[in-house]
Amino acid sequence: MPKYMLEANYSTEGAKGVMKDGGSGRRAAVAKMAEGVGGKLESLYFAFGGVDGFAVVDLPDNVTAAAVALAISQSGAGSVKTVVLLTPEDMDKAAKKSVEYRAPGQ
Repeated sequence: MPKYMLEANYSTEGAKGVMKDGGSGRRAAVAKMAEGVGGKLESLYFAFGGVDGFAVVDLPDNVTAAAVALAISQSGAGSVKTVVLLTPEDMDKAAKKSVEYRAPGQ
């Protein structure tokens, strides 16, 4: 199943929700959301700096990942950036694919 990293940034209301429910409450909610669309939460970490939290989730496909991102964003509690993660074996396959490409100006 494809893996995705969700980079979350909370709005003021989202931060208030984390203060109310705590980190473990957020983890439970994200796990339930992932399971509800046929996926699984692998890990969830909170951070400070440019991003408020990171979740790594297994999701069935890109359409499901897009639906998750839309649901999170439309909630108004924050915004999310979705990053598609590749395994080392996926990169091995990519490295073996022949791609014809002309760089700009060449």
